[in-house]
Amino acid sequence: MSDHGRAVRVRISGKVQGVGFRYWTRDEAVRLGLTGWVRNEEDGAVVAVIAGPDSAISTMIERFRRGPLGASVSSVETEATQLDKNPTDFRITR
Repeated sequence: MSDHGRAVRVRISGKVQGVGFRYWTRDEAVRLGLTGWVRNEEDGAVVAVIAGPDSAISTMIERFRRGPLGASVSSVETEATQLDKNPTDFRITR
């Protein structure tokens, strides 16, 4: 990851499904130049892997704490992660 920055796995809990959180995440990540993916979890959380420069990752984590209009974020958990290869875009997955 040295040529791209680092990667972080983020788990966001609260009222984060049914409010456009995944689409908002993709739009914000693209604006910040991040790559990775986001998906809904069966337990109602949203999980994302974001990769890129440290400053952009930090900004995105702060944005996760607020979320889009209609969301009510109760927790944001982060952990560093290793990627087999750098993602080239940001995707919504299932």
